[in-house]
Amino acid sequence: PTFSKFHRRLAANLIERHALRGKKVIEIGCGKGEFLALLTEMGVGEAVGFDPSHVPGRNEGPNADRIRFVQDFYSEKYMGESGDFICCKMTLEHIHPTFDFVAMVRRSIGDRRDCLTYFLVPNAYRIVRDIAFEDVYYEHCSYFSRGSLARLFARAGFDIRQVSAEYDGQYLAIEASPSVPTPRGYRPQNDDLAEMTALVASFPDRCGQKTHHWRHVVREAALAGRKVVLWGSGSKAVSFLTTLGLGGEIEHCVDINPYRQGCFMPITAQRIVSPDFLRSYRPDLVIVMNSVYVPEISEMLSDLGLSPDVRAL
Repeated sequence: PTFSKFHRRLAANLIERHALRGKKVIEIGCGKGEFLALLTEMGVGEAVGFDPSHVPGRNEGPNADRIRFVQDFYSEKYMGESGDFICCKMTLEHIHPTFDFVAMVRRSIGDRRDCLTYFLVPNAYRIVRDIAFEDVYYEHCSYFSRGSLARLFARAGFDIRQVSAEYDGQYLAIEASPSVPTPRGYRPQNDDLAEMTALVASFPDRCGQKTHHWRHVVREAALAGRKVVLWGSGSKAVSFLTTLGLGGEIEHCVDINPYRQGCFMPITAQRIVSPDFLRSYRPDLVIVMNSVYVPEISEMLSDLGLSPDVRAL
């Protein structure tokens, strides 16, 4: 529910600010198509989503006839697929030839200055500042701060309209339009190189202290016979468990996604269970993988008649 509210607010905001009603939107890395479904529900005229992992039939809403999915990576061969708005959420960090990809998106726009791009990525500044080691893993080829994201798009031929922190500072969003004829570059307020350099330099020592703390929390609880579960089975949980070397100390990970329930965590092998499983399991400690969900999770636990200790990374 928390993320759904964010998604709806984001869709409504983009449509209003950029007059997207009746327009054509392209999403690169659309997943199952939830965001495109929201956009068309709110007034976007046509939508095209690119994602090789798209599952046909997973998102059959009332506006399905206005959404077309391409089960493939967005590449040069699709540059003729023009749109009024191009968005790419939580995907750019997974693409290895980063500059080449952004430059390709720029070429696909040509001289259509009214075509806006919107990219959303994890916020590297928050990761190094808050020692979010759970957000560091091999599937992320790049990590972006405000400055590096702005420089990337400016170098690729975009004018930077704005760079903003979203979702409690966990994401960075950039809005950019094609530079015609020459780029104006990025604004001085996006220059964070000196601060990022200092934070990265101190990251190893600070990270060692934080991982030691969490390893101690979990192992002390296990030694005391307290039941510990993780809430969330995605990449943060995988990174948390493997970085700390935890296995038998935690038996279960909770996830509200029914497609994950009944499966197991990679490497560490905790079973993924539904929240309802906790009625009988009755955990003593719930470690929440993303602090933004603590109010939502606490309410769900209360509804289940449970009152464990809830801690967030």
